[in-house]
Amino acid sequence: MSRVFAYCRVSTSEQTTANQLQEIAQAGFAIQPSRAITETVSGSVPTSERPGFSRLLDKMEAGDVLVVTKLDRLGRNAMDVRATVEALSGLGIRVHCLALGGVDLTSPAGKMTMGVIAAVAEFERDLLVERTQAGLARAKAEGKALGRPSALSAAQVQEVAQRLAAGEAIAAIARAMGTSRQTIMRARDSLGA
Repeated sequence: MSRVFAYCRVSTSEQTTANQLQEIAQAGFAIQPSRAITETVSGSVPTSERPGFSRLLDKMEAGDVLVVTKLDRLGRNAMDVRATVEALSGLGIRVHCLALGGVDLTSPAGKMTMGVIAAVAEFERDLLVERTQAGLARAKAEGKALGRPSALSAAQVQEVAQRLAAGEAIAAIARAMGTSRQTIMRARDSLGA
């Protein structure tokens, strides 16, 4: 016989999980107190990094059921929710979401729901890439320097050039300038370009 667990999460200490526990009880799930995991952690923190969720996984076995009131209790975005549900399903744990009519996300109907979530996750990922590329293109068009700031000023790069021309070793230049050999080599390479 499968055991039923509840996972309830709030983002701030001013909030309470009592409403979630009550909603789960009203849906007909009799959850033993030791099987109800509650925690206060931001939804942006992946489930794998949440202490309460980790304790939950330690208790659960294949065949168990995890009940959540809403998908956003598992994660803030579709990609994280999808990954969490797939990981649980891979462990043989069924996930019931009350906000989706109590559907078991590992059932055929639940898999269809997860397919939609996967499509949304891919769409979110594509939009993020598109926005990032547009932002980089705009910054480049405005003449902004992209990437890491240079470790050496233009004057220091000229000093490196003079020291190299004088035959000084890269390691000696790095020590004298208080930087790494890699920084000196990057400066040397930029002079040759």
